[in-house]
Amino acid sequence: MPVGPLPKIDAAVSQSAKDAVHVLIDLGNGQRLQLLHDGVAPAAALVPLGLDGLDRLEAIHRLLAALHGRAIPPDTRLTRQRRARLRRMLQAFDGYRAGAPRQEIAQVIFRVGPLSRDEWQTSSARQAVKSLIRDSRAMIAGGYRKLLRHRRPN
Repeated sequence: MPVGPLPKIDAAVSQSAKDAVHVLIDLGNGQRLQLLHDGVAPAAALVPLGLDGLDRLEAIHRLLAALHGRAIPPDTRLTRQRRARLRRMLQAFDGYRAGAPRQEIAQVIFRVGPLSRDEWQTSSARQAVKSLIRDSRAMIAGGYRKLLRHRRPN
């Protein structure tokens, strides 16, 4: 079967290693892809038949769109709400690591005014800050890998 013209790969960085070339491709939308090419054309994608295969198929779709100069579909792994929560997690952890009291962290993130001790004890912002710090610590301990996958039911 004849193969059409291969798309041009405009690589920002490449380096050779053991009969293969590592290529870093800037997709122009804040995303980058790293490829390993052994010189055999056309290149092929191998997708394992596990649940992660669905995510990899979506990534291959985005790669092919970029290689052929088409509009790159959006990455659907993170919703707008999830991105906002991740941002708040980073803010909470930064404050926590800098030694800020949790009430001060809540004032910055949730824009709440100063609260009395009793108000703070029953505040929903207090619970939210606790969960943001807990989840950010879990993310730093290796949970960040979950960002690479879609959320799926167990």
